[in-house]
Amino acid sequence: MGMERHILIAGAGIAGPTLAWWLHRYGWRVTVIERAPSVRTAGQNVDVRGAAREVIRRMVLDDEVAARGTGERGTRFVDAGGRTIAAFPAATSDTAGATAEREILRSQLAELLLERTRAQADYRFGAQIGSVRDETDGATVTFADGSTERFDVVAIAEGVNSATRTKVFGTVPRRPLGVSVAYYSIPREPEDDDWWRWYNAAGGRTISLRPDNVGRIRVMLSFRAGPGEPGPRELAARFADAGWQADRVIGALAGADDLYGEALQQVRAPRWATGRVVLLGDAGWCATPVSGMGTSLALVGAYVLAGELAAHVHHQDAFAGYERVLRPYVERAQQLPPGTPKLAHPTSTLGVGVLRTALRLVGSVPEGLSGRLFAPPADHLSLPDYRHLEVTGAPTPG
Repeated sequence: MGMERHILIAGAGIAGPTLAWWLHRYGWRVTVIERAPSVRTAGQNVDVRGAAREVIRRMVLDDEVAARGTGERGTRFVDAGGRTIAAFPAATSDTAGATAEREILRSQLAELLLERTRAQADYRFGAQIGSVRDETDGATVTFADGSTERFDVVAIAEGVNSATRTKVFGTVPRRPLGVSVAYYSIPREPEDDDWWRWYNAAGGRTISLRPDNVGRIRVMLSFRAGPGEPGPRELAARFADAGWQADRVIGALAGADDLYGEALQQVRAPRWATGRVVLLGDAGWCATPVSGMGTSLALVGAYVLAGELAAHVHHQDAFAGYERVLRPYVERAQQLPPGTPKLAHPTSTLGVGVLRTALRLVGSVPEGLSGRLFAPPADHLSLPDYRHLEVTGAPTPG
């Protein structure tokens, strides 16, 4: 392929380091920048499913991901007294189930990927892109500190609210889902178990408690709302009379240093590349957490983008191949079941009762069938094989 090619990756979450890992295998020089001062430690349980599980296997990381698993045994829907309405055990396959077989904290997956790429890429924390000037022989990036550098390709993997995407692509279409979500963690108590417990209250509210492997419980509060990130006061007011463990989770809000929130919205970028700049992960196609596919899409997208960049001399051809392979997979992931996520957030007491009746019915069918009912479209992609493009002598992860 001639001279060593150099990529700048903006974002050190899941997609960015995965792209770094694969491009190093293909002989690229890799620089990764992250505006945060260090790896972000906040985050909830994430799934690695289907084609993404195969990507992890090809990175020889499946055992590591399993070893850092949350220990979640499955999902239970409960009533105000904590009694189980329906239970769905964790999957024993690559795809099925509300709880995936490979369930890991987002921060621990990010840390694992950083560990495996720290020696292979130039990581720069506390750095961000100011502007990108596309030129015939490269992209000149001016960083926020005023310094400049030339790259062959720039990949934006900064997430749903990427500032760099807006600078380069302008405003991209988004689809709001009408639900706001807040995430944080609380101390684990003796009565907590290793099941994901989901509770619905009238008013379109849910309380979700999930186990982790560090002695805490991950809280997710969601409710029907307009745009905007919910803060502690709004959350306390909205959930004051919700029942079940509302008092416990509200009481922990004031001391929650890992609280963050979002209004769920999908990103529907009509094009993923312009010039030498390409979008990756949520920055290009956020499917939202309710899809169950965010992390899997990030892993698969990084794998495909790296392979296409390695397979083509010209970046335009690589970007075209990337979209050709990946866009149908992304579009399937973004096609949420009808009524999602509002069906899971009934506003009336009657609506909550109807939902619980439906859950009891689903919970009464054979486990294999119920697991398929919860399965996102994680297997609907035959991964291309780019192994012939790897550079001889590339290090094997330990």
